Amino acid sequence: MEAYLAEYAPILIFIGIAVALSLIIILATQVAAPQNPDPEKVSAYECGFEPFEDARGRFDVRYYLVAILFIIFDLEVAFLFPWAVSLGHIGMLGFWSMILFLGVLTVGFVYEWKKGALEWE
Repeated sequence: MEAYLAEYAPILIFIGIAVALSLIIILATQVAAPQNPDPEKVSAYECGFEPFEDARGRFDVRYYLVAILFIIFDLEVAFLFPWAVSLGHIGMLGFWSMILFLGVLTVGFVYEWKKGALEWE
């Protein structure tokens, strides 16, 4: 049992150092940084008008649709390039696996299209 726990010792040490360092950094900013916001710091920045709602309000659904669209294309590019490079070595199973993956991405893209995420007013 001790040998089993000894294998996890570096991980536990790493987690302990990470927690300690993060606590030290948080405490250092509270001690060293002045905590006195003046009216200029809390004023409207670039938009020019004061905030009119709570910052934790609901987002428009198009924000989430654009995020899904980004994930679709990001995943497609991240997986298509290595697949294309190794296509000669992976055989028919690799080919049809990628075709299935592209089919799922196509379903996601069609969903985005039907929801109107590609149309902007």
